[in-house]
Amino acid sequence: MNTKTVGASGQISLGKQYAGRTVVVESPEEGVWVIRTAQVIPDNEMWLHREPALSKMAKGLAWADAAPASVTDLDQFEADILRRWEASREDDSSQ
Repeated sequence: MNTKTVGASGQISLGKQYAGRTVVVESPEEGVWVIRTAQVIPDNEMWLHREPALSKMAKGLAWADAAPASVTDLDQFEADILRRWEASREDDSSQ
């Protein structure tokens, strides 16, 4: 336990180890403060932390953990992509 004094400007110092960190300050009752370090999620990234993206990411990460890594033949990969792209263009033009 540490004792701190609130300065004239209403500030307290938590120590240099917390410099630059974001914290959440809660006051569950008068005279009681709970200070917790926090990380902020930007609004435009919040969708990743909600359904259905959250489940999809969990499924993808589980697959990545279970699937062994392998070397990719980039020439073959490019040929496969081009073949699929050409096939999709042919499908589009036939409709």
